[in-house]
Amino acid sequence: MNWKSFILGVGIGAAGGLLVSGKLKETSLVSAEKVLKDVKLSFKKEGKVDGSWISMKPEDYQKHSLSTKVYKGGVSRRSEGCLEQFEFLADAYTGTVIDVYPIS
Repeated sequence: MNWKSFILGVGIGAAGGLLVSGKLKETSLVSAEKVLKDVKLSFKKEGKVDGSWISMKPEDYQKHSLSTKVYKGGVSRRSEGCLEQFEFLADAYTGTVIDVYPIS
């Protein structure tokens, strides 16, 4: 084996490894705990969080042409002595919050 073949093999192996790792990251889910932690940090900017929850199993979600998996969760807090409760939907692949709405 000569050096050119060796270096070519190393280069092809490295490129293949990068492609495979990129594809795995695209299909891997963000942990539900991380999503909940990020949502709680956002709510804490406006006041103390009393409680929170998140469904650990992602659900299918479709709205118009958007189709993905989401985590559903909720947060409660006190504002001016009144209890406020919110539910949220977060993309399970990126952790991005898609929707937040109050529970009446």
